[in-house]
Amino acid sequence: MSTLEIKDLHVHVETKEGTKQILKGATLTVHSGETHAIMGPNGSGKSTLAYTLAGHPKYVVDSGEALLDGQDILKMTPDERAKAGLFLAMQYPVEVPGVSMTNFLRTAKTEIDGEAPGIRQWAKDLSEAMKRLKMDPKFATRSVNEGFSGGEKKRAEVLQLELLKPKFAILDETDSGLDVDALRIVSEGVNRAKEANQFGILMVTHYTRILKYIKPDIVHVFADGHFVKTGGPELADELEEHGYDAYLPEGADSESALA
Repeated sequence: MSTLEIKDLHVHVETKEGTKQILKGATLTVHSGETHAIMGPNGSGKSTLAYTLAGHPKYVVDSGEALLDGQDILKMTPDERAKAGLFLAMQYPVEVPGVSMTNFLRTAKTEIDGEAPGIRQWAKDLSEAMKRLKMDPKFATRSVNEGFSGGEKKRAEVLQLELLKPKFAILDETDSGLDVDALRIVSEGVNRAKEANQFGILMVTHYTRILKYIKPDIVHVFADGHFVKTGGPELADELEEHGYDAYLPEGADSESALA
């Protein structure tokens, strides 16, 4: 069993107005096989947490730790974090012109596993994974995400998740921009990959609709840069009904937080 431990994490970014503190003591532990939903208003720091863990250079760590099986990933480069078993499904997946999906995925798999997968087995695994996600086989030869619709980009993220088999998957608003059918297909892909590989999931979301397909074990409320409440799946229903106002700093409201 693997464990991801986030301990008292403080992070800032530099803006035109100066230094802005975003994470203010975030602490969380996730084990293999667990699904954690992280909910909260815009601007609370949820995506900052995701991108800090993945190693985005924009976010500066002031203090704290993030341990994956005892190793501090904050001291690793982004590719080292991926090799250690961390995966980030981005809210807005980037396009990589000139690099085919097939080459991209096989290169990533080789780097993570330390050896290249056999060509025949790889072709079979890729084809079957794409079929399960209802992706046109032609996408395998297209440049990564180039010209893909929002739903196609999210399916491509889940395709990576299925094939790369991380220890922990961070899903940053995977439901964003998806219609009902695409949401179901993407969610089924996440559930299938988790069942096969028993990785842990940190799922960042504003809304409960994805939680109807990807069932969380634990739900967290994230506000003002840290976790303010933890509960079971019923907490998500409470948030859907009452919103986030009760968890925001004094003087703020969810409407201003969403601005």
